[in-house]
Amino acid sequence: MTESPAPAAPPEPALILVVDDDLTVGEVVAGYLTRAGHRVDRACDGREGLELARSHRPDLLVLDLMLPGIDGLEILRTLRASGPGADLPVVLLTAKGDEADRILGLELGADDYVTKPFSPRELVLRIQSVLRRSRSSAPAQAAAPLVSGDVTLDPQARRAHRGDRELLLTLREFDLLAFLLRHPHTVFSRQELMQRVWGWDFGDLSTVTVHVRRLREKIEDDPATPVLISTVWGAGYRYDPATDRKEGWA
Repeated sequence: MTESPAPAAPPEPALILVVDDDLTVGEVVAGYLTRAGHRVDRACDGREGLELARSHRPDLLVLDLMLPGIDGLEILRTLRASGPGADLPVVLLTAKGDEADRILGLELGADDYVTKPFSPRELVLRIQSVLRRSRSSAPAQAAAPLVSGDVTLDPQARRAHRGDRELLLTLREFDLLAFLLRHPHTVFSRQELMQRVWGWDFGDLSTVTVHVRRLREKIEDDPATPVLISTVWGAGYRYDPATDRKEGWA
């Protein structure tokens, strides 16, 4: 495992569930998280991990994809389906070559991922970034709901609606929608969205692609022909409120 700069202090302690059948990896990750001020639960197989995620209600789940019993993707799929864990922030641990599984994990609603071999300090930094976003209540964000056409978003309550229908969004989907609502009619490249929504200076740009696709599935009338979040070929994505089409916008 390579090293990287020491993690910044977390805003407040969190309960983090680490599910990994590699005892060495689990111990190292738990040790770093504990030293960063967090409390840690651990599970070594999928069934125990799913049970703890539902019963202990952790603040964040660190989830290995390759697990005995129930694999990580099935755990994620089950959690996101309904009930406890539907909005639980999840950071995946994936093998470097498992791109298809990594993309599927993002499509199922994972908030972030780290590839093995990884720096434990980098993992802690990623976890703290996700935690900060999940707990975000900055005054600028909480001042008032965002309203754009028939889409409304309450940053303080972290709830969003289109018309009378509540949108069940993951942490990253919520942040992406909030950013787009604040910047209508503006084209952003995937790299710009990664920097300004995820806070990453580098990373796999397919992460952005997957989250845009998932968000379209939840807010568009027909995700196959999106009209709210448009693809500007060769440039990026643009959000146009539904009411604009009545006022002459393309």
